[in-house]
Amino acid sequence: MAGITGSTRGGTEERILKTAAALFAQFGYNGVSTREIAGSAEVNEVTIYRHYPRKRDLYLAVLSAEVQRVHLSGELLTHLAEAQSGRAALAGAFDLIATTLMREPQLLRLLGFSALELSDELDPLLRRHLGEQVEVIARYLDPWIQRGELRCANAKTLVLTLIAIVLGRGPLHRVFNIGVDHLPALFEAYAQSCVA
Repeated sequence: MAGITGSTRGGTEERILKTAAALFAQFGYNGVSTREIAGSAEVNEVTIYRHYPRKRDLYLAVLSAEVQRVHLSGELLTHLAEAQSGRAALAGAFDLIATTLMREPQLLRLLGFSALELSDELDPLLRRHLGEQVEVIARYLDPWIQRGELRCANAKTLVLTLIAIVLGRGPLHRVFNIGVDHLPALFEAYAQSCVA
């Protein structure tokens, strides 16, 4: 009996997280209530509060679960490692970042809402979960900065800027109603300023 209860509890919590992730990604933290999440997850609102004492705890658990799904592709890392120039390394880093983040559209939307609604609590979470991946990519770019082929004081800053370009893609596209995928154009404009 205890095993059944434990597995049901895990299934309930997983259902709450999955439902909350979808709703938070669509409407943001402030745009959805725990009552709406409970209704969509087919649980009582009290059940949510048993697992997550505050709505903010639920949101951070959702974000943490989504961020943990991010993994760098070995093939794209190899492409970056084998770059023959600073420009090629920069393009490889951008391709790696864009491919990695674009595979997780729900995470992109959550990060966008989070930056606006929960930035204080978002920073440590992102540092903890994504910091290592930023470090890995930065290590591949650093030699090109040291050689003077890429203009940037710090490789991590360069990586974070590439991430910001990818994260800004959706909002820029909606605001300016650009008819084509402008991500490559954004990267090209930035690359022009980085390549020595």
